[in-house]
Amino acid sequence: MAKKFRIAVRKFGPFETAIEKIWTKFCQQYNCELELEAIAMDLHPLYDSILKEDGLKNGNWDVALMNTDWITEANSSGAITNLKPLIEKDAPELFPNGWSSSLLGMQQFDDRFVGLPFHNGPECMVYRKDLIESNKEKEAFKDKYGKELKLPETWDDLLQVAEFFNRPDENLYGTSFAAYPDGHNTVFDFCLQLWTRGGELMDKENRVILNSNTALEGMTFYRQALQNENILHPKSHEFDSVKAGLAFANGELAMMVNWFGFASNCEVNADSKVKGKVDIANVPAGPNGHGVSLNAYWMYVIGSGSQNQQLAYDFIRFAASQENDKLLTLEGGIGCRKSTWHDDEVNQIIPYYHKLEELHKDTHSLPRMSNWSQVADIIDALVLRVINSNDSIEDILNEAQTKVENL
Repeated sequence: MAKKFRIAVRKFGPFETAIEKIWTKFCQQYNCELELEAIAMDLHPLYDSILKEDGLKNGNWDVALMNTDWITEANSSGAITNLKPLIEKDAPELFPNGWSSSLLGMQQFDDRFVGLPFHNGPECMVYRKDLIESNKEKEAFKDKYGKELKLPETWDDLLQVAEFFNRPDENLYGTSFAAYPDGHNTVFDFCLQLWTRGGELMDKENRVILNSNTALEGMTFYRQALQNENILHPKSHEFDSVKAGLAFANGELAMMVNWFGFASNCEVNADSKVKGKVDIANVPAGPNGHGVSLNAYWMYVIGSGSQNQQLAYDFIRFAASQENDKLLTLEGGIGCRKSTWHDDEVNQIIPYYHKLEELHKDTHSLPRMSNWSQVADIIDALVLRVINSNDSIEDILNEAQTKVENL
């Protein structure tokens, strides 16, 4: 029986099909006879398998898809291979200039470079342009609210426009937030609420600050939104970003703040009911902020315990080529190369694809901390308590701050 080459994959249809197609092409070109075993997992099982259970370190996985949240922990624990010597010997196509610098920084540690970009797409406003631009809807909105219907620029505007489009009898809901408790979605929302209101997660001494006035303002809004049945998809509390994206593609949402990839998926997913009806814009802002986006991305990493180091590098180098970056995009993922962002065919299918470069110019990233997953768990718990209770938000934030300081 042929030996297997094992890849740990984030569970998402386009990721799974793209990896399989790229592996098939790779084996044809490199005469590789190993059988691919690509196992797709949700976020928590993926993290547990590759890091918590040392799957990358002990050779259980050759390659994994890893997001920026975990990369510092993976590097400091010795779980992943330094690609720098391999890149110096045989660099990926157009490395490093083929990518935006915003997609090469999180995996750089002193003289170590540990991951090649796989999938990106900052958070943005994804909306139904056929609804927002409809003359009939504009007229009805003006009759109801006495003002023009336009794309929400502030979080408060979002609530009003979402309420207007909330039509449960038509299986259409105003908006959704990805409030599933997985240590990611709620954490991203906490940070977006902070940053778009002019706040910061870290102070000048690089300490995590969770109980600022801006955090209080953001979480007050978030509770108001997540407890408002007149604007929300009823499954919002069960949605992670993927499920919210699929609900949008199914025509169930008028707008959402989510990853760019879920907008583009609407144009390439055969089951999409909103193809040609979608556009993107900046994330809404608070009264004293502006529409900052969140930059988090996925990378190919090689397990330090893999017995197939050179083969693994040959594969990820091949997978990160211009051709395969475009292939991932046409499958429904988000390619990371500038060539893909400006590709004519891609922009014909996904007319707003070129906007990725602009989105990347004003992004914040999560802090690089080896214990970030513990900090994220504290933020996750505080956000869930905000939306699932009526406890004092100030108290919730202060208690979370104490927990962070005790780490």
